[in-house]
Amino acid sequence: MNSNNYSRRSFISGTLAAGITGSMGSGLFSSCTSGNNNEVAFSYRKRDLNLPPYLEKAPDGAQLKAGLIGCGGRGTGAAINFIDAGNGLTIWALGDVFQDRVDNCREKIKSERGVEVPVENCFTGFDAFEKVIDSGVDVVLLACPPKFRPKHFEAAVKARKHIFMEKPVAVDPVGVRSILSTAKMADSLGLKIVAGTHKRHEKNFAEMLSKVNDNAIGEIISANIYFNMQQLWYRNRNADWSEMEWMIRDWVNWCWLSGDHIVEQHVHNIDIANWFFGTHPVKALGFGSRHRRPTGDQYDNFSVDYSMEDGRQIHSMCRQINGTHSKVSEIFHGTKGIAETGDWENLKILDFKGNVTETFEKAKIGGHLQEQINLVTCIRNNILRNEAEETAISTMVAIMGRVSAYTGKEVTYDEMMNSEMKLGPEVFVMGDVGFIQNASVPVPGTEG
Repeated sequence: MNSNNYSRRSFISGTLAAGITGSMGSGLFSSCTSGNNNEVAFSYRKRDLNLPPYLEKAPDGAQLKAGLIGCGGRGTGAAINFIDAGNGLTIWALGDVFQDRVDNCREKIKSERGVEVPVENCFTGFDAFEKVIDSGVDVVLLACPPKFRPKHFEAAVKARKHIFMEKPVAVDPVGVRSILSTAKMADSLGLKIVAGTHKRHEKNFAEMLSKVNDNAIGEIISANIYFNMQQLWYRNRNADWSEMEWMIRDWVNWCWLSGDHIVEQHVHNIDIANWFFGTHPVKALGFGSRHRRPTGDQYDNFSVDYSMEDGRQIHSMCRQINGTHSKVSEIFHGTKGIAETGDWENLKILDFKGNVTETFEKAKIGGHLQEQINLVTCIRNNILRNEAEETAISTMVAIMGRVSAYTGKEVTYDEMMNSEMKLGPEVFVMGDVGFIQNASVPVPGTEG
């Protein structure tokens, strides 16, 4: 089924997720009123931040063999980061839909890190993920387009593998609910799960959050979050490529594969906002449009107002258009001051006169490497770590904003949690599946 109809009727359904929303929905992080009726104590204050260890190198321990599923640029980078995270770490298996991606990844790992993945452990096709998981690995690195993340995550957890999975973790509500359910299974099995929300893994961000948590800016009242940048990469169709091959090679431009850039990329800022607020928005009202994107069916800009359950607001803005102003940062407005993340390097806290009261030195270890160090540390020291739920919630908030922009309607988190929306073809074959001819760019206000 081609699910490109974004009317409210197409995504709001009965009570399929009622059990999940009861435990995972807007009540997960709640505000509460203190004994003084005029004082509101928001949950972000003095909460347990559950920060991961921020070691510069994972502790020594038993050898860990990782299998990479998704051998593109980010997947190859994650594999190299895993090798660099500590001693006794290797890449044991590779899997991707395309042979050239496997070959390029295998060659880069060998040339840059001296690790040769056995050729018999290199797999291709839509079932390559199953073969990687069954190849004798201890850890699975999930880096395919996010459409496939829920299925791959479930298979890895059922096989009792520790997991690193890139953000976002799904492209639609059905996928998010799958992640949430599988996350509970991972908890019961004691598996260690780390997600690719790399700013949560940078020490300077954790230090700033700790100060905010200690009342450095008072109560957070509102925030502005931005991921405005130039046009992302794209692939024009090669005459030799089938419809499916072209879409997967051009995946960041197709909503069913990436979730649109508000989900695929801006989820970083949304996740940071959720992290600092200690809660997530419960409704969204936004708009967006498509001006210059050359391929696919997505927008190239979004502007969304998110509302918390207690009325606090986040304004979200993201754009991928050449020749426009780039801005990737967050600003948190508090009752006593402001916390700014600048360009993700110049983090600072200011008073209301603009005086800088505190700065946070750039982390020595970048977030992508720190993710792998944290994962290995938690495995070897048996530290509880499961970031799937928090990343799924951030993904759902991004989806909520996308659906609001696509439809022109206000959308709630509970509606999303109960939605039957499932994007993309039902059958995955490397051929022409009749998807592109029916794909269209959403037009707000045109629901039937």
